[in-house]
Amino acid sequence: MPNLKNAKKKVLVIKKKEEENNQFAATMKTSIKKVERAIAAKDKEKATDALKVAVKAIDKANQKGATKKNTAARNKSRLTKKVNAME
Repeated sequence: MPNLKNAKKKVLVIKKKEEENNQFAATMKTSIKKVERAIAAKDKEKATDALKVAVKAIDKANQKGATKKNTAARNKSRLTKKVNAME
């Protein structure tokens, strides 16, 4: 447990930031799952709409520091390939 005032404050700041990052990551993962469900259902229109939402969520999580740049790019690329491969 921290003894110094600034160390105590840092613990609170880190906790708050961690909660924010977890929220962005959860939103991103949920939107990715929605795209994958639409792909599994072979509904191209729904998958395309879900992809737009997912890309936005991935970019937002990346912008806020919840994910790394390459992870975000990889997720977007894989989802886009899957949606484009649909008939």
